[in-house]
Amino acid sequence: MIKLIKRGSNKLGIDGAIAFTILSRVIQAAGGVVILLFVAKCLTKVEQGYYYTFGSILAIQIFFELGLSGIITQFVAHENANLTWHNQISFSGSEESSSRLASLLRFTAKWFAIISVLLFFGLLITGYFFFNKYGKGNIDVNWHIPWVILSITTSLSLMVSPILAFFEGLGNVKEVAKIRMIQQVVQLSFVLILFSLGYKLFSAPVAAILSFTIVPIWIFFGNKRKLLTFIWHRLGNWHVNYRLEIFPYQWKIALSWMSGYFIFQLFNPVLFATDGAVIAGQMGMTLTVLNSVMALGFSWITTKIPKFSGLIAKKDYVQLDALFNKTLIQSALLNAFVLIVLFAVIISLRYFEIKIGGKNFADRFLSYLPMLFMMIPIFLNHFIASWATYMRCHKQEPMLVQSVVIGILCSSSTLLMGSYFGVMGITFGYLILTIIAFIWTYFIFTTKKKEWHNE
Repeated sequence: MIKLIKRGSNKLGIDGAIAFTILSRVIQAAGGVVILLFVAKCLTKVEQGYYYTFGSILAIQIFFELGLSGIITQFVAHENANLTWHNQISFSGSEESSSRLASLLRFTAKWFAIISVLLFFGLLITGYFFFNKYGKGNIDVNWHIPWVILSITTSLSLMVSPILAFFEGLGNVKEVAKIRMIQQVVQLSFVLILFSLGYKLFSAPVAAILSFTIVPIWIFFGNKRKLLTFIWHRLGNWHVNYRLEIFPYQWKIALSWMSGYFIFQLFNPVLFATDGAVIAGQMGMTLTVLNSVMALGFSWITTKIPKFSGLIAKKDYVQLDALFNKTLIQSALLNAFVLIVLFAVIISLRYFEIKIGGKNFADRFLSYLPMLFMMIPIFLNHFIASWATYMRCHKQEPMLVQSVVIGILCSSSTLLMGSYFGVMGITFGYLILTIIAFIWTYFIFTTKKKEWHNE
């Protein structure tokens, strides 16, 4: 039986890192369904709007993180390809690569300590301004303290996220995936407990703080602290020059990521401001489920980033393309299957009029047509994100113009179509622009792959 499972896992491309990541995503997806039930039962429709709009505003951390965590993973993986590991806390090999790793670690620690503080004040001010302006009529909603707690937790999480990215670049993808899975379990458990106890909008912020503590415990009470100390003291004559090496790449990634905010995170705030908290809550719940599907399938790609980067460093493009194509096919099929099942489940919920706590659960989602307009882009975005990841593993960002143009068009579409046609206009505009982005990205992917691999 065990051999059969292993054989099936190999065919599906499931290694240890993917297994933990998948388990984390499954827990997130299954737990997300349970949370949806608790949100429907424990929160009013207005509170649900706040709950999901919180997440959209918290996403402005993109403007502070600026894609640097992903860049760190790729830079570390390129240097790690020149090192030989003796155990979990020491290595030998190229002195230049060792020194550059130490330089990367020191830069990472200092940079993210500063921007995390800036993020905290940015979130605090933005949230208070937005909810005070557009939520004046919702005087019964206690959102102030939950927002402060979320701002603190999000800032702390940003501070440690590059350290996890650093470990992934060193090849510890499986361990990092395991830690993230544990975080997922802890956060989910406490969210449900706190919802059950009637803490409403306080539930997610408090659970997030408890989940955050897992990472510092893992680092400081395990061998990871020794590993970081070992690398920290390997600094020699070679340094990573941020201005000459990272910034020319990062600013392009940063613009692409910021464009991503206007593509993916603007729906809820616009609907909150124009159509009210109830419609924003329906969009939020729908997006939560769809993003879980996207994250599950994309796990196949993200866990392979160090391998992609290592093969690129060695210029082994044949093995690189074989691994990428196999991984893309496996993950895309999973994405399509889960989306079809999800649509069937929602149809069943509405047909049988399933209620939670006396409330019709199906009313918390978008209607069929706008939901379909959101599902198709999820499938297409899987390819877009996968192709973009492949190209970025080359330490290149050819998606800049595409990302900025699509971001501007999408934000304009969301604001204009949302004002005149509501949620139907927003979702239809998003579908059309995603189809354009899909075709454009494929052209960039095929063109750049030929260019880089024939040099």
